[in-house]
Formats: sequence, structure tokens, C-alpha cells
Amino acid sequence: MESKDIKPKKPQDELIFQNKELNIWEALIPVFALVVMLFYNVFFVFGDDALSGSNQFILLLGAAVAAIVGFFNKVSYEQMMNEIAENVKSTTGAILILLMVGSLAGTWLISGIIPSMIYYGLQILNPTIFLPACVIICAIISIATGSSWTTSATVGIALIGIGDTLGISLGMTAGAVLSGAYFGDKMSPLSDTTNLAPAMAGANLFDHIKYMSFTTVPTIIVTLIVFIIIGLNIDTHGTPDISDKLTAIGTAFNISPWLFIVPVLVIFMIIKKTSPLIALLVGTLLGGITAIIAQPEIVINIAEANSLTFESAYKGVMKAMTVDTAVETTSAELNDLFSAGGMSGMLGTIWLIICAMVFGGVMDAIGALSRISAALLSLASTTFGLFASTVASCLALNVTASDQYLALVVPGKMFKKAYEDKGLAPENLSRTLEDSGTVTSVLIPWNTCGAYQSGVLGVPVVDYFFFAIFNWLSPFMTLLFAAFSIKIKQLTSK
Repeated sequence: MESKDIKPKKPQDELIFQNKELNIWEALIPVFALVVMLFYNVFFVFGDDALSGSNQFILLLGAAVAAIVGFFNKVSYEQMMNEIAENVKSTTGAILILLMVGSLAGTWLISGIIPSMIYYGLQILNPTIFLPACVIICAIISIATGSSWTTSATVGIALIGIGDTLGISLGMTAGAVLSGAYFGDKMSPLSDTTNLAPAMAGANLFDHIKYMSFTTVPTIIVTLIVFIIIGLNIDTHGTPDISDKLTAIGTAFNISPWLFIVPVLVIFMIIKKTSPLIALLVGTLLGGITAIIAQPEIVINIAEANSLTFESAYKGVMKAMTVDTAVETTSAELNDLFSAGGMSGMLGTIWLIICAMVFGGVMDAIGALSRISAALLSLASTTFGLFASTVASCLALNVTASDQYLALVVPGKMFKKAYEDKGLAPENLSRTLEDSGTVTSVLIPWNTCGAYQSGVLGVPVVDYFFFAIFNWLSPFMTLLFAAFSIKIKQLTSK
């Protein structure tokens, strides 16, 4: 991701509230309450439909429990509201990007860009190599752009469509996309989290990347091996029907490789360090113009007009950007695939992020976040214990603060001196922060990253959780290296 577009202020300047009145058990009360309420809400009542609104309200109830704990520990209502305001403000960029991604998906659908990606992708990617290819493609794009979010919003959406057409589970495809995207995000010097982690630990950026490769490369290799094995044994229904689907796509859209100019231009802009928000806006507008030129009949149908005029073109493109849009084909499966929600389709995700920030804001304001991290730090009597406490703290912050940045900033500030006291180089801390904080954020449904990725890809976190192999394997890999003292760099005396 890009911090300048997600955070109005620098994440490392985040104020961490301390509250001596609060003990660890009180700090954990809101966490236990939230987990119990979410578990009941998801597994016993709403199931996959929980993100339609009920989970959002559960997060507000969790915030209310945290506020009650805060009142009993002399935390003012004003302080809690101020921190909520800061947290919600910090998501401004993310919310705008989500809205822009929704509009981009709409114009790229009606312009034939996404259908063309699927059309040519079906001819190149067969089920056996599809999943490992997804990992590699997304890794390359993410390294080049430094943004897992941009990768998901562009090639990720197309790969989901190709996988669906091939009959591959959406969860599998999303897991492969995210595995590759977050590998590239971690290893790219353009990524904000890759810059933030060494900044918090006091390490050099390129020393951090080099040292991080010791755990990250084996993890992505294991991930690729697993997806290769899955691909060799996968049972799909899409292969025999591909010719019919190609015909259906070619009949509904004017397919051309020239349509790829727009996504290539967007990715080029990101590589050249253009703000993702600006690049997505340009991509959306170019998608709308391309739709008018390349797919005039589709634009006319969406506008419910009889001919292509300025008014009908404007109406058709604007509807694709903002509300539900669908293009009918001769294939029932493709009819479900070739639909987009526009900006309105992202409102549920935005709602979830705002409610998560309310919970995280109250938890921070009452001092619960710092108390939980301090308690974990106190358990670190050995070198392995220190690494394990760091991992646990990052995971806890991703769950409780619902924010990837806080999962790096809070443990980074809290654990920095402890690593120094044990004679460990700062690269150990920065690597552990990335291995456990950056990549696991996407595994939490109410975390900003989990909400974003599930919203953009259209796949619930619970469906892709297991298949996001790189993401959940990374913390175990860093603990394995710590347990066997592999590549644990010591401080050198000056």
C-alpha cells in the first residue's frame, strides 16, 4: 500500500496511549467480548451474510464494551471520541481508493478490458498451472508497484474471473492472488510497510529487505509448491466448456489486445510513483472513454437509450461507475461474472472499516493496546520468547486495532529496546514486524486490509483464509528461524 494515500500523517508519529489504571485483564475484556459476539453472529446466525451489516454493529458493541472499561479506569469520553476521530480520519485515503476501485471495475467491465483479460487468459492459463501462475504474476506486479492493493484491484480482479470460468474455487484463486501480492509488497522498496518496519526498528531499508528475504523466499517457495500440487490434483469443470465461453465473451464484447493499453498505463503510473488514487482515477476515466469507443452498444443498453448520444454515453458510463451494472452473455456463468457494483458495491466494506476504526480507536484511547503489548513483552525472557511475543503482539494488534499500520507501529515502539538489550540487530525486529504484522492483516475480516481485499476481489476472508498460504505461513517461518537461531543477526560493537 501507499502510506501517503492511506494515512494523512506519518504512521510512526502515532501516539500510543498509556493507562496505569488499566490492568491486562481489563484490557482483554473488550477483545473477549468482541470474539464471542463475532463467533456467535457468524457461525450461529448470519454465516456468510454477516458482513452485510451485523458484523459492523458487533464492532460498535465491542467499542461500547471498551468504552465502559475506559470509564471505570478514568478515561474521558472526549479522549475516546478524539481517538476515534483520528482513526476514522486515517482511513480517508483507503475509503477514497475503495470508491475509485469500485468505479474502475465498472468502467473496465463495460469497456471490455476485464473481459479481454479473461478471454486471453483462458487461452494461456490452464487449470494445472493457473494457481502458481497467479502467485508469480501478482508477485511481479506488486514488486513493481509496491502495492498489494493496486495489484488486487487490477490483475487480481481479472484472475478471479479467469479462475471462476475455469471452475477453480474463488477462495483458491484469491489465496494465490494475495500470496503473490503480499510477497511483492514485502520485498518492494516502494512499499510503505517495507519502509515503515525498518523505520520503527531503526534498521536500514535495504538491509531490512535483504534480511527479510531469508524468511520470505522460503515461504513463497513453499507456497508455490503447495499450489503446484493443488493444480496437479485439482478437479475442475471449466476446461471442457472454454470454447463456448470464449464464444460467449466474443459475442458480447468487442475483444482486442489494444484494450490492455489502459491497465498497462495505470500500472506504469504506479511504478513511476504516481499516487494510486490519481492512477485509479485516470484508469477509471480512460475506461469510460474506452467503453464509449470500443463497446458503444453496451453503453447504450446500460443507459437504456436508443442511440449513442452525449447524454446516453454520459449516463451509461456514470451508471457503471456508481451503481450495479451487468452485461448479459449467452453463458449463464458469465452473466454472474460480468457484473460490477460500482462505488455502491464498496459501501459495505467502507462501513466495516469505519466501525472497525471505532473499535480500534476506543481500545487505543483507554490504553488497552499498549497494555496488551506490554504484557506480551513481559513474557519474553528468552530470545525465542522475544520473537514469539513480537509475533503475538502484531497479531493481537491486527485483531484489536483493525489496522495494519498500528500492528507495525505499536510493537515496533514497544519492543525496540528489548531487542537492543538482548544484543539483537534491529533487522530482527523489522523482519518480524513484516512477517507477522504486514501479511496477516489480510486474514482479519474487520481489519482494513481484510475488508479491502475481500471487498475488491469479492471473496469473503473465510473463503480465502486457508489458501492465503504465504500470509499465514510467514509468522510460523519467522518463529522457526528464531527457534533454531537461523540468521539471527547480532548487534556489532562500534
